[in-house]
Amino acid sequence: MDTTSDISGQALPPGGTSQSPRGVAARLVHQWLPVVVVLLAVLAAWYVAAWGLNAQGAIERVLDEEAGYTQMELLQATMNMERPLMPAPHQVALDFYESLTEWPLDSPRNLIYHVVVTGESTLLGFAMGTALGLLLSVLIVHSRTLDKALLPWIVASQTVPVLAIAPIVLVLLGSLGFSGTAPKAVIAMYLCFFPVTVAMVQGLRSPQKIETEMLHTYAASRWQALWLLRLPSALPFLFPALRVGVAAGLVGAMVAELPTGAQAGLGARLLTGSYYGQTTQIWSALVMSALLGLALTGIVAGVERLVLRSRGGA
Repeated sequence: MDTTSDISGQALPPGGTSQSPRGVAARLVHQWLPVVVVLLAVLAAWYVAAWGLNAQGAIERVLDEEAGYTQMELLQATMNMERPLMPAPHQVALDFYESLTEWPLDSPRNLIYHVVVTGESTLLGFAMGTALGLLLSVLIVHSRTLDKALLPWIVASQTVPVLAIAPIVLVLLGSLGFSGTAPKAVIAMYLCFFPVTVAMVQGLRSPQKIETEMLHTYAASRWQALWLLRLPSALPFLFPALRVGVAAGLVGAMVAELPTGAQAGLGARLLTGSYYGQTTQIWSALVMSALLGLALTGIVAGVERLVLRSRGGA
């Protein structure tokens, strides 16, 4: 068996990496220390911004300017205002926690309720966008005419802002009797299909000429070549595009909730907070949307590892 040894002379498994607690701890520190440092820097900058933006409001609404105040009193006032211009991180965290623990899951005051609504639209739009992107990429790769006819329009479609196209799509689908999840899923699909299409076109064209010629010598049909060669070669291109696509679909689903005045969904939660000046509610919804995006991209990354590992990848 091929083994190596560390500086203490102990045998190590193939690959030469130690699994001692000290080695594991060092690896975890090396992996997470940059993340923690960046997070602390963001929190510090956030607190400074909250103090600077809320100071004038605290002086006018909370403190008695004629009686005077200390800098510590000003700091405390800016960090604990009822409706701050920019809430401090601990205010957002408290609102986030109270939303999850003090209200039932089916209450519009619970963020999980809105996550389920937005997540449903996102996943449906992501599935539709992925299917559309795969179909378009296969057509483009196998037809030079469609390559010249479709690809420029696919690229041009992404120059139209989603905020401009969302109301049009929602009105058209509403006139056809579609409401609820379907119109929002279409907007999510609009943002999902583009990265999948572009990445898969590149991936399907990635096999070398010698590989395609070998299949040709075996009299393989186009669809056999697609299934046996092109699709496996395109997997490393597909999954990064899917991670981008699912995040873009989340943005599309949230944007689609704004023009309709929806009562449920993270976009609706943002809109409600804006109407009533509840800035802390807006920020907690933003944090939840970020966590939802991380969860969705993490799921796609997990599927990617499983698929590539099953095919002998790293």
